Amino acid sequence: MSLFLVNRYLGVEEDGSISKESQSQALLAKLQQKAKEKQKQSLTEQRPDLFEEQTLQLVDKKKRRADKDSSQEPQHHKKRNSEVAPLYSSPQCLSEPPVTGRDGPESEAAEAENDLLKQTTEMPSTPIGFTVVGGFENKPFQKIQRVLPQWLAQPDVIHRDIKNNQVPISDISQLCAPLVKKLQNNGIQHFFPVQAEVIPAILESMQLGLLIGRGGYKPRDICVSAPTGSGKTLAFVIPVIQMLMERVVCEVRALAVLPTKELAQQVCKVFTSYAEGTTLKVVMLAGQRSFAAEQASLSEQRGGIRCSLADIVVATPGRLVDHINKNSGLCLKHLRFLIIDEADRMIESMHQSWLNHVVRAVFRSGSEQRAMSIFRRTEPAYITAASLSPPQMPLQKLLFSATLTQNPEKLQQLGLHQPRLFSSLHRCSNITTPAVPTHKQERFDFPQGLTEHYVPCTLSSKPLLILHFLLRMKLSPILCFTNSRETAHRLFLLVQLFGGINAAEFSSRLSPGERKKKLKEFEQGKIQLLVCTDAAARGIDINRVKCVVNYDAPQYIRTYIHRIGRTARAGKTGLAFTLLLRVQEKSFLQMVVEAGSPGIQKQIVKPENLQSMEPRYEQTLQELAMVIKDERAK
Repeated sequence: MSLFLVNRYLGVEEDGSISKESQSQALLAKLQQKAKEKQKQSLTEQRPDLFEEQTLQLVDKKKRRADKDSSQEPQHHKKRNSEVAPLYSSPQCLSEPPVTGRDGPESEAAEAENDLLKQTTEMPSTPIGFTVVGGFENKPFQKIQRVLPQWLAQPDVIHRDIKNNQVPISDISQLCAPLVKKLQNNGIQHFFPVQAEVIPAILESMQLGLLIGRGGYKPRDICVSAPTGSGKTLAFVIPVIQMLMERVVCEVRALAVLPTKELAQQVCKVFTSYAEGTTLKVVMLAGQRSFAAEQASLSEQRGGIRCSLADIVVATPGRLVDHINKNSGLCLKHLRFLIIDEADRMIESMHQSWLNHVVRAVFRSGSEQRAMSIFRRTEPAYITAASLSPPQMPLQKLLFSATLTQNPEKLQQLGLHQPRLFSSLHRCSNITTPAVPTHKQERFDFPQGLTEHYVPCTLSSKPLLILHFLLRMKLSPILCFTNSRETAHRLFLLVQLFGGINAAEFSSRLSPGERKKKLKEFEQGKIQLLVCTDAAARGIDINRVKCVVNYDAPQYIRTYIHRIGRTARAGKTGLAFTLLLRVQEKSFLQMVVEAGSPGIQKQIVKPENLQSMEPRYEQTLQELAMVIKDERAK
């Protein structure tokens, strides 16, 4: 006798009563039917026309499919499902319509409604009163092009060919006679293209005096992007000297800021040379002297009144900020020109906030109550009739660089006023229209007379290649660049121990006086190989450099351009070699080509050319290890 009665099929029990399972299934079917009707009602209230149209379309589709099936396949009896739905169904079951056994149009319409209901319930619910939009994924999106400001997109053109585009100094009518005579005494009869364009532009802003520019408005700022060795330093020295040489009261009216001490010393030397014979005084603030000595050269007290002793100040950013913060006597209230040389590197050092300190020092007199109205200076804002009366001395910025950035966001940090850009013809060809396609990197100008080479090598053969260039190829003098001062020191010691070559080191390991002495000896031809870091790569004009060797491949294109820019200066010819490992070749060559290089040639040095030096080289390496060990022990 069985303990349980198992009903294999749904139906009525033996006593005629309805089973509990059948009751639960019927209740579940009713709940599904109510949920379906509620959803269908809410849908018809929101979009009745759309719902009715879609329902009719689905009914027609079902009819066509049924007619096609009846004509091709015989009718089959449907078996009743033997499985019983569980008591607790998943949430998906609530959206599935119950199976009905009706036939004909009513069943087809019901099935179509169920399909439509299923589609609509899968869509996210939309609040009433909102318009549903879509279809954007199939529309092509227009690529956004980089749009440069007008002054960047359409610069004033500077010819790249220095030899064939020189201009006689007599053709620049704005130049005064004393400066023309001084230029002739220095052996300068012609201006380079960048000088012939920029000098008149700066002098043009001074036709009506120091207070107002052309047309009575504030003069425009000047930006110059020209290749290395094109004469940019003289392009700002000459007009500044001419504008200030007739001054009556000595005040700091020109400030030149440069990134390194050596470059500041070079620019100061040029200013001093052309200020000779005038009453102008040039002072350098670069840490070459003590802070007290620099302070004494800036001003002095006469009868309890501070009197300036400098008209032109050449400084590095760190030393300049120290003098401003410590009130050392550096007064910038009368500053007329702010010259930023190597502007791209100076922008990178903006984290030092040196420019903010300079601007605050320039316009500090505007907050003083006792300042006379004619000398009061306020920070520039929008140009209105009120801002131009009374007129005040403007602060004009002059930017110079061989690798000036085209990024407007970086240039915006300088606060330029209606800037005017002078650029070479090579770059101008790429930015003649305001909408410019984006490149992986910016394109720059290379010296016209430069020949570039790269030499495939291994890490152990690099010193041998330097010796090969000097002893076999007779390339002397050579300026050799490394990526670190440790590498520069080791290479210098190795070449010195090898013998037969007069080599020197130029890095931060040496004092400023020692570095100055080494540069002078190199220019005089006493040194055949000068191993240096990137401290000598920026702007320094070194005479007699015929060849530049990149012992370590530079990581950035700007570093490469400034390194090779130490040769082929002022229209002369020069050679540049870069030693590349196999893993460096692809990325380096791609970087140089994208930067606009006219062409870099492959130079192969056969291993048999180096074999004769290998025995002595191995012995030198052992001696080098002992020397370095002794240095570390000290």
